[in-house]
Amino acid sequence: MAGSSFYATLNPPARILLGPGPSNVPPRVYQAMTAPVVGHLDPEFTSIMDDTVELLRSVFGTKNRLALPVSGTGSAGMEAAFCNLVEPGDKVIVGAAGLFGDRMVEVAGRCGAEVIPVRSEWGRIIELSAIEAALKQAGKVKLVALVHAETSTGALQPLGEIALLAKQYDALVLVDAVTSLGGIDVPVDRLGIDFCYSGTQKCLSCPPGLAPITVSERGMEAIRNRQRKVQTWYLDLSLIENYWSEGRAYHHTAPISMVYALREALALVLEEGLEARYARHWQNGRALQAGLQAMGLALHAQDGHQLPMLTTVRIPEGVDDAPTRRTLLNEYNIEIGGGLGPLRGMIWRIGLMGYSSTRDNVLLVLTALETVLAEQGFRCPQGAGVSAANKVFKGG
Repeated sequence: MAGSSFYATLNPPARILLGPGPSNVPPRVYQAMTAPVVGHLDPEFTSIMDDTVELLRSVFGTKNRLALPVSGTGSAGMEAAFCNLVEPGDKVIVGAAGLFGDRMVEVAGRCGAEVIPVRSEWGRIIELSAIEAALKQAGKVKLVALVHAETSTGALQPLGEIALLAKQYDALVLVDAVTSLGGIDVPVDRLGIDFCYSGTQKCLSCPPGLAPITVSERGMEAIRNRQRKVQTWYLDLSLIENYWSEGRAYHHTAPISMVYALREALALVLEEGLEARYARHWQNGRALQAGLQAMGLALHAQDGHQLPMLTTVRIPEGVDDAPTRRTLLNEYNIEIGGGLGPLRGMIWRIGLMGYSSTRDNVLLVLTALETVLAEQGFRCPQGAGVSAANKVFKGG
């Protein structure tokens, strides 16, 4: 028929996703997404909502009443955090040592905050002393915000001492756990974190589309005591909370199939066991890092503060970034990530997140990368990467 068009049935390739996200999705999570769609106020669905809340509390390490997935990606969780907690004129300290710390600065500013960025070189952590100096100088601070796992740099930010310090200054603590949740411990209650948000597509190994959050009672009190309404209706937690609580007051139509997927992904996390899951990520991350260094490559993130689920490695001199990643994708079906911002063309980001964090994937990416680098003239001892990784796996 004239003017008509034909689109073939979707058939995207099954990639080995070893970039900064998304990670590969377990079959059980895919299967959950194919379950029949019911109404978003159907008793069967609200029962699944209740399951999801309880599972989230366990993974976040919290007894907070408010724990739920915001309908939107991890960035929606970030927007919800700042829009609900921050009012114009509030002083907000943000640790900014990468793209996502910088994004926090931007969002806090759009909420009208007086933002006090505490910056560090991309790849290094925010030091306790720098936060303390900012708190001493600023006067009354509403909020201290940190990125736990900086996806753009591969750095793991210590939280405990800074969270304690913030409490001493009567400031709320906000944590971005988009990359860390489900891969390393995010002890919300133990550290006294007031607002923590994450995403589904990293270590939870669920497709992107929801932003798990949890808010302490202290955080909710700050939201309830606002002087003016939250500027966003869609992300107003006082409204969303009523939909996810027993009364089920209509707010929006939840992405039903995504909630199915998250419920199943969280169940898989707890079936594996949190400690076992964290140990798996740490071992695979250490093995990959040992292998890369044995190949003569340099890690980018600060020594002693390297993420296990996302390793940043410097691109050696004489090696082209994009062609290397393109060859890995086209010839080995492996996706790794390039650098962002000032690190563009300088580093690769290799992810071992959730379902993608396996011994086989560690050895596969080391073998493939060795071959591709050799084709570009970068020589390393043959098999050195795999040998070093295997030593870690054997307990060496």
